[in-house]
Amino acid sequence: MKERQPRKSHTVKRSSLRHAVPLFVWLGAVTAVSWLFYQRSESFQMVGIAQSEVRQVASDCTARIMGISVELFQPVTAGQTLALLNTVPASELTTEAELQGQVATAAAEIERLVALLIPTQEQLLADAADLQINHADNARRFAVDAEAARLHALHVQTEIAAEEILLNGLAVDLQATEKLVEEKVVVPFELEKIKVQYDSTVKQIEEYQDELKQAREDQRQAEHRRDEFAQQQLPQPSVDNALEAIRKEAKVQEELIKGLRNQIAAFKARTAIELKSPIDGVVIPISGKANEALLKRQGEETIRRAGEVVVAGDPILAVAQTQPTEIIAYANEQQVGYLESDMTVELVKMRYPAQIAQSRVLSIGPTIELLPQRLWRSPTIPQWGRPVVIHVPPGLNLVPGELVGVRGL
Repeated sequence: MKERQPRKSHTVKRSSLRHAVPLFVWLGAVTAVSWLFYQRSESFQMVGIAQSEVRQVASDCTARIMGISVELFQPVTAGQTLALLNTVPASELTTEAELQGQVATAAAEIERLVALLIPTQEQLLADAADLQINHADNARRFAVDAEAARLHALHVQTEIAAEEILLNGLAVDLQATEKLVEEKVVVPFELEKIKVQYDSTVKQIEEYQDELKQAREDQRQAEHRRDEFAQQQLPQPSVDNALEAIRKEAKVQEELIKGLRNQIAAFKARTAIELKSPIDGVVIPISGKANEALLKRQGEETIRRAGEVVVAGDPILAVAQTQPTEIIAYANEQQVGYLESDMTVELVKMRYPAQIAQSRVLSIGPTIELLPQRLWRSPTIPQWGRPVVIHVPPGLNLVPGELVGVRGL
């Protein structure tokens, strides 16, 4: 029994050691993970984009491009002539050929107005003849009306005279019949018949007198109209009214020709402008509008072309420095708290040959912005971050647009 006890103790020790090894491994792994989390909390990693200075070359006034002396991606130096322009007034954006077309159109319109003037003159002569004929007709009509009114008045007077003669005869018959009735030679009925005729004639004379009064008034008015018309001068057709439309169209052509002459004078008065490169660099494509980017074909509108008209501030071409001057990186919300201006960071160039250099943070953006799409982890999931500007130290060989790793120290 005493010989078996040491063997059992040795077995227990080996079993305990076998169970302790996994425990030590687990504790080591926990310690390593804790150290990694600690290190992660004390440092950060970002990816930035090397950027160079870009200058857009534009005219300070409306001008026409006469020629561009550089090509895309051609190296240029500061002060080198890039383009030659001619100033163009804001109201003059046409070419010489377009001006010649407008002048020809104005000449054709003037010829049309000259041709239109001939029938207008003939119409004026015809209107004058018609007026003379109408004036003579009206004079005759007024004279006839006056004479007709006069004859009518005379006719009424003859009617009155005839009735008065009849009335006088009836008066004599009335007196004679009255004596015969008194002498009882004729019956009273004969006397009554004569009285009725007498009264009727008196009444007829009164009506004729009223008609004569109206006839004389009509005669007076007709003679007045005749005399008044005779005093009037023969009306002439209005030349101003007939020529008003032609005059207005001629005025339009006059103003048009004046404007064309001003534009022609502007062509002669144009001054040449030389656009020079502001920096040493390389000619790069012009950045277009966002809504036009998908409509452009490859190589289209990379730089402006000769003959185009540009307004003030409209870019003609762009020049970029060949060496980056700064790196723009984006920190997520967890990394923002560890960033400070002028803090030291480590830059890692990702392409061959690899380089590692220390630099410093120049500035930190005030707001969270949308990252460039090439920095998204997934091309379909947008990412946001706070921009950080980092200095490019001397000796770090970078290309504009290159991705650079940024690590905190």
